[in-house]
Amino acid sequence: MSPTLPAARGRLALAAALLLPAGFLGGCSIAGGDGCHGTADELKRLAAEPLLDAAPDGAGAPANYRGVGITTGCDDDSSGKPWLHADRLYGFPGTPGDVLAHYTRRAAADGWRAEPNTAAGSPPASTAGACWTKTDKGRHLLLAVDFRTDAYAPRPQVGTGLAYEVSVGTTSDGSNDDGEATCWH
Repeated sequence: MSPTLPAARGRLALAAALLLPAGFLGGCSIAGGDGCHGTADELKRLAAEPLLDAAPDGAGAPANYRGVGITTGCDDDSSGKPWLHADRLYGFPGTPGDVLAHYTRRAAADGWRAEPNTAAGSPPASTAGACWTKTDKGRHLLLAVDFRTDAYAPRPQVGTGLAYEVSVGTTSDGSNDDGEATCWH
């Protein structure tokens, strides 16, 4: 029996939402202006950052995001430098504190320094997430664990657990001189 038209449309929309981010790995210049041109190699380097795959025991892709893995993008929608990022979405059966404790240990072991969540208007670290920075091969990098996943479409399905995103980002030139690479970019 074939699916009804609304069910088929829903599956098509879900497939498009899950596959669209993968297209950004090699073609971020499509999404932004000239500032994203030539950033594919840096996006690949960001996607290879070990902490994107260093989830706590029991974490995995949300049920409706299985197979997506790491996505990348280049955001060139502001007057500042384009922002390059690699992201991964997880579902976890524990608490935000468990997630933050895990990444705090892992980040410190990999040379990341904790960033205070001091951006104006940002929620407390326990509800929003946390950030770390480091300089690697002359590039200022920002690692963020973010629990604010309500804007995802489709919304992550995690059952009784929580969803969070881990991302690594940098400005297109790797600098931090314009303040773009700060917590809650």
